[in-house]
Amino acid sequence: MILEKIKTPGLSHLSYLIGSGGQAAVIDPRRDCDIYVEKARSEGLRITHIFETHRNEDLVSGAPILAAMTGAEVLHGPNADGDVVYARTTHDGDSHKIGQLEIRTLETPGHTFDHCAYAIFDSEYPDKAVGVFTGDALFVGDVGRTDFYPDRKREVASLLYDSLRKICDLGDQAIIYPAHGAGSVCGSGMAEREFSTVGHERRNNPLLQIADREAFIERKVNENHYQPPYFRLMEHLNLVGGESAPRVLKPQPMSLGELSSCDADKVIDVREPLAYAAGHLPGSINLPVGMIPAFAGWFVAEGEKLALVASSHDQLSSSMEHLVRIALDNIVGGYVGVVPAAASGKSMRSIPMIGTEEVERRLQEKSGDWTLLDVRDADERQAQAIEGSRHIYVGELHEKWKDLDPGQRYTLMCASGMRATVAAGWLDAHGFDQLDVYLGSMGAWKAAHS
Repeated sequence: MILEKIKTPGLSHLSYLIGSGGQAAVIDPRRDCDIYVEKARSEGLRITHIFETHRNEDLVSGAPILAAMTGAEVLHGPNADGDVVYARTTHDGDSHKIGQLEIRTLETPGHTFDHCAYAIFDSEYPDKAVGVFTGDALFVGDVGRTDFYPDRKREVASLLYDSLRKICDLGDQAIIYPAHGAGSVCGSGMAEREFSTVGHERRNNPLLQIADREAFIERKVNENHYQPPYFRLMEHLNLVGGESAPRVLKPQPMSLGELSSCDADKVIDVREPLAYAAGHLPGSINLPVGMIPAFAGWFVAEGEKLALVASSHDQLSSSMEHLVRIALDNIVGGYVGVVPAAASGKSMRSIPMIGTEEVERRLQEKSGDWTLLDVRDADERQAQAIEGSRHIYVGELHEKWKDLDPGQRYTLMCASGMRATVAAGWLDAHGFDQLDVYLGSMGAWKAAHS
């Protein structure tokens, strides 16, 4: 009997392989799903069931692809805002045998209307659940967001309140297996741990401490979340079924000449922010490898042709993996060698960095042509903001850059300078040439004013 977690970095997505008696099930597989077949076969198991906890918003489901590879049946909950054409609907109380194990469906709407949790029972010890796959209803330290139905906010928050009680009724002994961990866009207060029990969460999870339904609803409807445009693409693909991931997750190598003539819609520099700021190709935007899952969906549209610029071929491969998992995979090639390009005489752009003293000087000067632009999220800004700064969330700059004046001077800031460089790169690529970044940003500001 096995239960193995498969983590997808960047998205902080957690999927699972569970098996017993020669059979196996996969819960919430990702698009590049060879890993599940390989792990099952190495354990002498055949994948017979695939369970989806809900229609994911942040990644392409691998369920239809894995089903085609294995012949397994896909199970999905009711009320999916459309027909999940590759799945059979499972309902509350349905039981599914996996060798010695039994997996029971619990309808747990709230995060989405189709959301289901799946309780695990061992037939040798059948009285109480061994564990539960909680999807995006219950996380370690947090619960699911409820902002996907803006016209029905209070209704879905109330549904989640009931669903969480339903999961807790499985008993304190049940181990929880959520679909996401810390860093995911599907929640904001998740613990760094990826292991917990119903009992531990019931006693310690701040959202489960809210016993009053109306208080819980108020808390949820007043949360701040952002929905990048690519969520709509994920919603569509996870109804009709996405295509298999490319077999080779490495971009075609490009020369500098090929990069210049490839006619890409966007050139994405995936190097670290300081490397990008020091020197980058004109027109390129900065999405460091580790930030692609969170921000590519804001700045890259479906079907756009992409060229990648990196420091190494490993960076190119990791970047393509991230992009493939969110179906932004029209990648024409990758280029390595910004420094040699500069040495050959290729024109470069750079974005200066400034420190706290300079920011303070400019704030005191109160020049009408300079703005300190804070690109953190709303919760961060509410907790602490620099007086005199302006706020636009980094992701929303994909449209709101049009509200800014290219003739003005802007200093970009965030918590550390990472997201600020992404924002500055986007503005730089759109004709803004009086930019700099507050290095250290709010972290440096706090250190100087503590």
